[in-house]
Amino acid sequence: MPISFDNIPSNWRMPLYWAEIDPSQAGLPIVRNIALIVGSMISQTSKKVSAATVHTGGGGSGHLTNDQITLQFGVVVTVTTVTAGAITAVSVTKPGSFPGNVPIPANPLTQVSSTGVGINASFDVTWIDNLVNNDGGVGVPWVPKPIGTQAEADNQFGIGSEISCMVQAFLANNFAQEMWCLPVPAVGTAAAANVKILTPATEAGTIHLYIAGHHIDNVNVGTTDSTKNIAATLASGINEDPTLPVVATVLASPNDDTITITCKTPGINGNDITLQLNYYGKVGGQELPQGVTMTVPAQLGQGTGAVVGAGIPDYDQAISALGEHEFEYIALPHTDSNTLFDWEQEFSFGDTGRWGWMRQLYGHLFCCKRDTYSNLIIYGETRNMGVTSILGLEPEAASPSYEWAAAYTAKAARALTNDPARPLQTLSLNRMLPAPSERRFNLPELNSLAGVGIATQKTGTDNIPRIMRETTTAQTNVYGQSDDAYELVTTLATLARLIRNQRQAITSKFPRYKLGDDGTRFGVGQKIVTPKVIKAELVAQYRIDEFNGLVENVTAFKDHLLVERDPNNPNRLNVLYPPDLVNQLRVLAVLVQFRLQYNRGQDLEIIN
Repeated sequence: MPISFDNIPSNWRMPLYWAEIDPSQAGLPIVRNIALIVGSMISQTSKKVSAATVHTGGGGSGHLTNDQITLQFGVVVTVTTVTAGAITAVSVTKPGSFPGNVPIPANPLTQVSSTGVGINASFDVTWIDNLVNNDGGVGVPWVPKPIGTQAEADNQFGIGSEISCMVQAFLANNFAQEMWCLPVPAVGTAAAANVKILTPATEAGTIHLYIAGHHIDNVNVGTTDSTKNIAATLASGINEDPTLPVVATVLASPNDDTITITCKTPGINGNDITLQLNYYGKVGGQELPQGVTMTVPAQLGQGTGAVVGAGIPDYDQAISALGEHEFEYIALPHTDSNTLFDWEQEFSFGDTGRWGWMRQLYGHLFCCKRDTYSNLIIYGETRNMGVTSILGLEPEAASPSYEWAAAYTAKAARALTNDPARPLQTLSLNRMLPAPSERRFNLPELNSLAGVGIATQKTGTDNIPRIMRETTTAQTNVYGQSDDAYELVTTLATLARLIRNQRQAITSKFPRYKLGDDGTRFGVGQKIVTPKVIKAELVAQYRIDEFNGLVENVTAFKDHLLVERDPNNPNRLNVLYPPDLVNQLRVLAVLVQFRLQYNRGQDLEIIN
């Protein structure tokens, strides 16, 4: 019986026709390449209104479900649950009227504290003002979750939260990628800054304030508006846009000409939120109304009365939550050493890393760092990892660095999913507001940044920033000597595609095969392989990859490809797989050796 069947028994005797389906030669690999957005969420919060605690004495066991009880201050509650003779839950029927300045909760929930049963029983009803933070999300932190729309992200993670803003930036650059989000609880202190209106307007006009690269609409002022009125109008304009990462409050008199702008998400990244007046300048129709002067710090955490944001999440629990799920493109909001160490360990080439031989999950980390040219050069020299690409950003760039990281990830994911070998240069980072033209990195600076492992972006005349070079932080080998093997994102992206293609072909076509020596005379249809059979399959797959533009030089590949049986394990094949990755057109150098006129002043016929 030369043909090997997987399911039809060799001793089957019942008539007549029995067909076994074998898909091993039909399938092709499916490219999914999931993107993962990692960032801090805002949880919905509640607080007790302690002064709204009411008390009753006696009669605890005499009430039944649905009975109404009148308490102090005109509060009427309805019994909803009675357990073991005691009231354990009530609902508020009438909110009553509390004395003094005690607020009546806007969204009252009740908690019952029972102090006994029987005729002497008593209980306290504590009201909770639920949804104090109405912008908070209902999602569970530390749990990766697929997200399809901005509305779903806002609902799950809190509108205006760090991770919600990252989703907005991602979707503006890539609407088609399968996207998951990994929310982490925000930790630390929220950044804040004060904006003070110094003088009122002498002519009507509009204040053009940009927060985190977003224009605040409808801040119109008139000649009769005082500095107090202008501050109130500005605060109202900020709070009317819930998608902003900040909230504004007007200080109490006599400082009611000042508003405090506070980041919704606590943590160090709040300091990255910029405040800019008249981003497009007079030529763009933006200038302060005549007479208005105001103090606006460059970022949250700066200026008089500012609060510096502090706190970075510990990502260990988030990384553990990934399990063995494949995530190909990961956007990270932080670039500190501890954060990158934890994530780079997860995506390392070692035994337990995602690029290691045991897990084979692969993936790339994308971040963004805002700093001066000098500091970025120094920072770049401290990093060295082929899976991490950190985009350098000018200090004056308007959009927050975590949004740039999400936009960079989105464009990389979209392009590399289509073709992992094509360079990312010229891909636009939509909705990212760059630094003013005079404050942007110049070409020599960008070239130097690329030399120390910092990915670069440059803004064109259309004011749209574009990726220049998708450099990784990898710069040296294990001995500290310069090495460009992993310099570019496309290298590992291409290798991951090749390995997955090869793995799909081998595991689909040879899942339960026998192994024999070359030259073994087995019957046609037998599920048995030899080193030459596997080599032929690898060459065939390489030709497919060559046709798809991932590799080149198939002749050299065949010459260097080695497939042999292990000398110590008769059931093992060892393969030396030497692909020649296709390269990218990144520099076209032209020597323009011009003439004013060919054969000038020479009669070639006489000379010859």
